[in-house]
Amino acid sequence: MVAIRSLRYDIAMSEKFLIAGPDNPSATIMLAHGAGAPMDSKSMTAASDALVAVGFRVARFEFAYMGVRRTSDARKPPPKAETLIPEYLEALRALANSGPLVIGGKSMGGRVASMAADDLYERGAICGLLCLGYPFHPPGKPQQLRTAHLKNLRTPTLICQGTRDEFGTREEVPTYSLSSTISVLWLEDGDHDLAPRKKISGFSVGDHLATMAARVRAWVDESCLR
Repeated sequence: MVAIRSLRYDIAMSEKFLIAGPDNPSATIMLAHGAGAPMDSKSMTAASDALVAVGFRVARFEFAYMGVRRTSDARKPPPKAETLIPEYLEALRALANSGPLVIGGKSMGGRVASMAADDLYERGAICGLLCLGYPFHPPGKPQQLRTAHLKNLRTPTLICQGTRDEFGTREEVPTYSLSSTISVLWLEDGDHDLAPRKKISGFSVGDHLATMAARVRAWVDESCLR
């Protein structure tokens, strides 16, 4: 059994890291949380556990605004995604990873990573981008696309998306102009947390997370470790 390895709080940078997995992994995955839930939310923990189970070291971190929410009753809206890029890059430097590294995140966290990915990839700092439930548009606002930078993305990218994700469904996403470096894993009847309705789909969230992790394992082996 692989246990949570460390939880540390760097006051100077206002970031939390939650690291799980082997000490000498073939690759590390750094994940940021979504707009409304912290790094230790049920969905992020379950996704991390699934990735650790196939041999990855997974490092989750928290943006400063989410850290403030832990100590305050105030729930201000999250900052605009693009303004969080410097924090993401600072977290990457703090992680000080020495082996193959994939960056990404859940929902907004993956979006922030996607906006920073190409520069990092071209410098050899990362080998791929993993997005768990990419927010292609706000719920109920399919005309407000967040895909402009994805048209020419050069970083090898895997997006794991539920077919009924209200931020981008299986019917919507194929109509977007996306870079050929982007692959999409569709999880049947999955929502924004990749969770299906078992009575409708015949799958459990555990099934989908296992499928996600297996696909990420194969994709990393092909993209980063060949």
